[in-house]
Amino acid sequence: HVPFGLRLHPNRKHLIYPLGSIIILKRIEDGKQEFLHGHSNNVSCISMSKSGSYIASGQVNFMGFKAPVIIWNYAERTIHAQLLLHKAKVEAVAFSPSDKYLVSLGGRDDGSIVVWNVETKQAICGSPASAYGAGHCLTVEYSNTNDNIFASAGNGTLRVWELDLANRKIWPTECRTGKLNRTVKCIEISEADQFMFCGTTSGDIMKINMKMRLLISNGPVKEKYNQGVSVVKVLESGDLLVGSGSGTLALCSKNDFKTLRQVQLEKGVTSIVFSEEGKQLFIGTEAAQMYGLSFEDFQAELISTSHRSGVKDIAIPFATSELFATCSEEDIRLWLVGNPKELLRITVPNLTCNSLDFMIDGHSIISAWSDGKIRVFGPESGKLMLIINNAHTMGVTAIAGTRDCKRIVSGGGEGQVRVWELLPYGHRLLEIMKEHKADVSCVKIKSDDKECVTASSDGVCIIWDLVRFVSLQRMIANTLFRTVCYHPDEHQIITSGTDRKVTYWDVCDGSSIRDLEGSQSGAINGMHITQDGSHFVTGGDDKQVKVWDFMLGDITHVGMLHGASISCTRICSNNCILVSASADGGIWRWKFPHPPSSY
Repeated sequence: HVPFGLRLHPNRKHLIYPLGSIIILKRIEDGKQEFLHGHSNNVSCISMSKSGSYIASGQVNFMGFKAPVIIWNYAERTIHAQLLLHKAKVEAVAFSPSDKYLVSLGGRDDGSIVVWNVETKQAICGSPASAYGAGHCLTVEYSNTNDNIFASAGNGTLRVWELDLANRKIWPTECRTGKLNRTVKCIEISEADQFMFCGTTSGDIMKINMKMRLLISNGPVKEKYNQGVSVVKVLESGDLLVGSGSGTLALCSKNDFKTLRQVQLEKGVTSIVFSEEGKQLFIGTEAAQMYGLSFEDFQAELISTSHRSGVKDIAIPFATSELFATCSEEDIRLWLVGNPKELLRITVPNLTCNSLDFMIDGHSIISAWSDGKIRVFGPESGKLMLIINNAHTMGVTAIAGTRDCKRIVSGGGEGQVRVWELLPYGHRLLEIMKEHKADVSCVKIKSDDKECVTASSDGVCIIWDLVRFVSLQRMIANTLFRTVCYHPDEHQIITSGTDRKVTYWDVCDGSSIRDLEGSQSGAINGMHITQDGSHFVTGGDDKQVKVWDFMLGDITHVGMLHGASISCTRICSNNCILVSASADGGIWRWKFPHPPSSY
């Protein structure tokens, strides 16, 4: 979601990009990652200084709050300065060629441009970004040779600014574009500052003379780029690399903007960076994918992939720590541990997969979808094996499979719990259980397949008899339950939700045994317990993964790397790895700190 979010350090060794509220430095050679923490909300823009000494990043914030710009010291991986002036959002940041100044642009609710002195960490001056009556500004770019000149552009506005340090002022000059009225999404200034190339939402490129502030030409005349031009890069030859909102990456001629070569990528291009003296490219797209491309054959190779929206659920197959699956909007993905590319992607367009589970025999993946259908897929082929239509009227929200692999228990948005029997050539509905008053958020089945527990947003957890299909026990709390787990001895369950507590309950009489303060701020959304029952893990809106000792009720380890609310956590059955996922689409793999006990 971040325009120009993928950056390459001048040392050509690290790729830099944001994920939620953190910034990731990824070593190209071996994929090793480092993380920069400092933002309190999602990063909205990022820039790298020419020398590579500094990284600048701005964030989004809530209305009425200031959105900081952070300057990072790259060598020390620390915060050099935190600059607070803009309201609600920082739209773009850019360093001057000598790293002396940083220019930052506020979002639509702020509308100002500020020039900062990097060394003293002070604002030098500021000004409204657009003229009165013009639209809001979207991007800003510094000159390549002059510390006192930069350009800004947006909806019906295109300006070149000069910094007057003596008077602490910035003076804008409007660029004359004649009758051409465009919304500019990106600016690229040629090496010697002769020309400025502006990519527009209309799908064409404007070429501006920087000295005269005058439109020279625009194109392509006939075949414009679909969904606008989002990135432009000038090559040494003067030709342009153009990335469009439809995912086209094209090499086009400097004279008439005609396409010379092109390649089609998945979803819109957001970033293009050069490495190895311009022979190799890295491209970032809106599909949260990174491609490598060499100029010789102009073929794109997928380097890494991820979900482009929040991850809803994680499933790990029984008795393995090599494989896991995640689900999100539109797709289910299977991952091999340690590999940045997915093994398999199962896509269902325009729908959201709310929950998934592996059947214990490993022959199928069962999944719950927002259109009210249950879909069963083959884990190797990704082929649709079975579809249960109209499983729930308001979407299927939770799902679990029995140990004998013959039945599925599902929960829906309307609060019903339904039990389905899987037959050799289809399925049948065994029972509908109606007691919940709101959506069912979690389903867990007892190991003998005779009972299950469901948690719901109505503040009730119900234990159901799966033989007679009646409720055995109700646990009521003043919370929206998000998750529930059976302790392996199955005499107790643990629940958590929006009241920030982890509660232990007795299965026999439904009484509360103990309450633990699970989080300082925000709901607990994900929880999972180890096979031996000695430890469990929680994750929630405070962005922390916490490992707990079950008997003592103490936190033994805390992981603080997520850049957004954690949606789910899972421990593999042999306690090797812990996987957590969050609302920014990030999937994190941790070494689980406690080996399984001999118990």
